Amino acid sequence: MSDTEIEIVVDDPTAPEADSPAVTSIRIVDVTVSMLLLALAATLGYDNWRTGISWDSTGPEAGYFPFYLSVILAGASLYGLVVAFLSRKDASETFVTRSQLWRVMAVFVPTFLFCLVTQFLGLYVASFFLIAGFMRFVGKIALWKSFLTAFLFTAIMFVTFDIAFDVIMPKGPLEAAFGY
Repeated sequence: MSDTEIEIVVDDPTAPEADSPAVTSIRIVDVTVSMLLLALAATLGYDNWRTGISWDSTGPEAGYFPFYLSVILAGASLYGLVVAFLSRKDASETFVTRSQLWRVMAVFVPTFLFCLVTQFLGLYVASFFLIAGFMRFVGKIALWKSFLTAFLFTAIMFVTFDIAFDVIMPKGPLEAAFGY
């Protein structure tokens, strides 16, 4: 190994701008997540308390272990709230900037739509659209390459799961038209 320190810097033309305005701070995200987890813990705790959290002659009732797990989750959530309110550093620290959030949403929204479309068109058609869309709009790849790659991937996936391993996957009208 050489003694010189060589650093290779590659500029990413699609990187988010450094001067993008902040959308939210770390403290707000910490408090929001802790509150949501606390609400989940309260809901789970109540439901398991209703089911039964004591011991009977055969052992613990159905809600015993889940109830105490929800108590632990509630304690961790309360700890997170206290730490978030006592931390002075996180109040001004940026959690995400507008350009960073835009990049995250560019992946989240199509993936969410993929989950919805899978219910109606089936896994393979939805996968075709997701892959082709990502390649075209996020990757800026030629349309024919996007369609070809998406078609080949979904065809290989179909052969592998449905034919070779006989795994039941969500199917839509296209698969029904071909008798699957």
